Amino acid sequence: MPGKSKEKKISGEGRTPIHVIGTLGEKGLHAALKQWYARPGDRLEEKVDGFHIDIIRRNLLIEIQTNNLSSLRRKLNALTKRHRVRLVFPIAREKWIVRLASDGVTILGRRKSPKQGHLLHLFEQLVSFPELMKHRNFSLEVLIIRREEIRRDDGLGSWRRGGWSIADHRFIGVVSRHVFRNPSDFLSLIPPGLPDPFSTHELAAGVDKPRWLAQKMAYCLRQMGVIKVVGKRGNAILYTAGGTSGETACSNSLTLLTDDGSSPIGGRRILQ
Repeated sequence: MPGKSKEKKISGEGRTPIHVIGTLGEKGLHAALKQWYARPGDRLEEKVDGFHIDIIRRNLLIEIQTNNLSSLRRKLNALTKRHRVRLVFPIAREKWIVRLASDGVTILGRRKSPKQGHLLHLFEQLVSFPELMKHRNFSLEVLIIRREEIRRDDGLGSWRRGGWSIADHRFIGVVSRHVFRNPSDFLSLIPPGLPDPFSTHELAAGVDKPRWLAQKMAYCLRQMGVIKVVGKRGNAILYTAGGTSGETACSNSLTLLTDDGSSPIGGRRILQ
């Protein structure tokens, strides 16, 4: 199996944004990500087959979704029948919590959240349609980002936050980008050294994540055909990698794309 992969660092603050027209009442994070992602020549907020599309880049439809991927299932299934579609999904590795007074303007404080998002957290959302990764017209890009969470002291929020409401999320920058074009690309996320076959308990230990996340990961990989069930050990289901060799997975692995879909660094692969 492939070894640990490396990240490509990308500056988010240094990009020169282009003017984005039409945000359909978007929240700050979605609108900012669309502005960061868009390139000169892109068409924004146009309808295709009755659906609003965030960005159209030549013959590629780009959809940015910051949460709740399940809500896109019908849209993606419909669009991929006739078009190439790229889904862009951000995960916050670094989050800053900004507290505003009830006036929504006065800043009371800013602190860094101890919670850190990880690339593997994409499986929390991907369980909605993992089989879509097998479609030749579909690809997924995960942006590892830094962002702020804006909280307002208005007494209307959750009791867990002491009544503070989450007013918005603000984009700070992109740390890395990870593109999955087909199921074999996900083999690079399976840690080396797992027993063969392995259980979700062993997978959780291998990726150093909770078992519930390993179970979602195993479900997605199984639906994609990346791993398969080969038996049981007591009550634990046992899996093995199947369908694609580790060598193929490495050669097809995650790449940073330019506007036309090529690699900007001479074809070198960017592994995370």
